[in-house]
Amino acid sequence: FQNEINEVPFFDIQLPYELALKIFQYLGKSELGRCAQVSRTWKVLAEDEVLWYRLCQQEGYLLEMSISDRSCWKLALKNCCARERALKTNWKNRVGAVSQLPYELGKILCDVHTWDGVVIAGYMSGEVRLWDTRTWDYTAPILEPVHSPGDAGPQPHVSFVRINSSLAVAAYEDGTISVWSLMFGREPIHRYQHNQRIQALALGSEGATVATASGFEVKVESPDDRGFWQTTETFEIQKLVNFLNLVPDVTGSPVTVAAAEDIVYLLKAEDPGKILHSVYGQPVTCLDVSAHEAAFGVKTFGWLLNEPNQILLYNLETSQCLKKMGNSLGDFTCVNLQNSPPNMLVTGNKDRRVRVFDLRKSESLCSLYAHQLGVSAVRMDDWKIVSGGEEGLVCVWDQRMGTKLWEMHARHPVRHVWFNSHSLITANIPDEKTPRGTSIADDDLTVHCKHRGIIYAYDFSVDQLPAESILPICRSSYDEVTGYNYNIGLAVPYDNI
Repeated sequence: FQNEINEVPFFDIQLPYELALKIFQYLGKSELGRCAQVSRTWKVLAEDEVLWYRLCQQEGYLLEMSISDRSCWKLALKNCCARERALKTNWKNRVGAVSQLPYELGKILCDVHTWDGVVIAGYMSGEVRLWDTRTWDYTAPILEPVHSPGDAGPQPHVSFVRINSSLAVAAYEDGTISVWSLMFGREPIHRYQHNQRIQALALGSEGATVATASGFEVKVESPDDRGFWQTTETFEIQKLVNFLNLVPDVTGSPVTVAAAEDIVYLLKAEDPGKILHSVYGQPVTCLDVSAHEAAFGVKTFGWLLNEPNQILLYNLETSQCLKKMGNSLGDFTCVNLQNSPPNMLVTGNKDRRVRVFDLRKSESLCSLYAHQLGVSAVRMDDWKIVSGGEEGLVCVWDQRMGTKLWEMHARHPVRHVWFNSHSLITANIPDEKTPRGTSIADDDLTVHCKHRGIIYAYDFSVDQLPAESILPICRSSYDEVTGYNYNIGLAVPYDNI
């Protein structure tokens, strides 16, 4: 019937099919549904695959597919919307499965980072481990460090780890940086050395650029056109770096933002020592950058200067201060600008509050309070906020309602929070990396269970309550035949569950 339609009745005129289709492309889902009830001709037009494919793309679904990949795009859009509603309901009601990423005795967690569900963790033992939480059976390869033949004794412990779509990077306590490719096995593809301890590590969100800060030096490394790694830039600055970020989506040579005590540097090849912000005696307490802006918290002494702690927003192209936000007695401890919705910013503070700012205004949209100690990690999307505190509490908030949906607690401070539409990764990392009275060489390794730190993975795409989720021991293949205190393996292999 569709092939027989040449002209479509449009009130008192007849329009060609292609022209009528161009008019209908400005309608949304509900309008197309109403138009489909007018007549048989309009129904064929309103259910044209081109219209529903365009709607599917506009709403961000199935972006990698072409129009010929599906036979019914209206049904595909309906299924995608239903799945999104179900995921949002599961998030709000904490319906899903929660897992603790596997752990080996005697290893204390030092740093964690996540990219698209792939988790990298560094330990006191010097091990660097990966998990892909997108699969049911979490794989955990150990990335092997490079040691020279003369190396002996224990490995230096890991200070920082970072991961993106193609690279994993770890910085060690002795100033060594190892870079692995996620596509070429466990051996590092690049390694370089600083003379002093590394204060900060940054990895570009895309591409292959690594920046490290040690002493009064910031070094940027990246591969050339032939794939050989080299030092792209070296910057000398005046103070020790506390925070380091690479500006995303930069064409040409990489741009780095470094916060060193009370100075914020914008480090570019053509202007190596450019100072973005500097006020003596007002140290920077947190930093985050997006493609065009940098947001950082500054600590002021209100009883001296009569000015509260604030979040400053700078334009990276003009180097101008766009906004001063916040009016808090506590220090701002974390800020997330890059992953927040457009014109939005979320912060955590030592006064135990999570604040959301609209960058078009100066006052906060909402102030959320549930943590007993300072907020240590925050992240938000268009409707929810996830925050972590120094006391080990993870809180999930409905941003528009300003209400807490649920919370989870573990022993150590929450240092890392990452989520997407269907999963959440949190990491509780201990402040005390070498607890007194416990030696890794001791025979009783169970003392480390309370010191080791925990990585949790939540999956909200399954309709399963946390209390009913399958325990890690029940996922075991029962290859282990020994039981040892906390790490219990079953002695009799009955069956595979």
